[in-house]
Amino acid sequence: MAKSNSFNKREIEKNKQQKRKEKQQKREERKNNPTDSFDDMIAYVDENGVITSTPPDLTNKEKIEIEDIAISTPKKEEMEDPILKGRVEYFNPDKGYGFIKHTGSVDKYFFHVSNAPSSIVEGNMVTFELERGQKGMNAVRITLADKDAR
Repeated sequence: MAKSNSFNKREIEKNKQQKRKEKQQKREERKNNPTDSFDDMIAYVDENGVITSTPPDLTNKEKIEIEDIAISTPKKEEMEDPILKGRVEYFNPDKGYGFIKHTGSVDKYFFHVSNAPSSIVEGNMVTFELERGQKGMNAVRITLADKDAR
């Protein structure tokens, strides 16, 4: 058993020496063959955001006036209508919460009874607004849209 152990040690040492030689050869190759020029290492980004090796064509350059750049919040009339329509999918009056399914999508929003009329029941068509809560978007300022819908 002692012989096999010393044989393994010799093999390991040979492998280490071989790796050192390879590393030294690679180091010498890098010294003898330096990398290409700096110009070959430059990358460009075209108008579509794609990285290329060729510089951009400046003849197609679009002129933008500084006055055309808008850095502000959108005006009230430019914003989407914050009032959404939906249907009460689930409501538990004992626990005081429920979920409203937005009619324009498949999204469902949590609501608390404090943000809804007291006469709300499952199946009611409602209008509501969204507000960010602790666990996502919540329906708030809920009003009944159609009392006959079920």
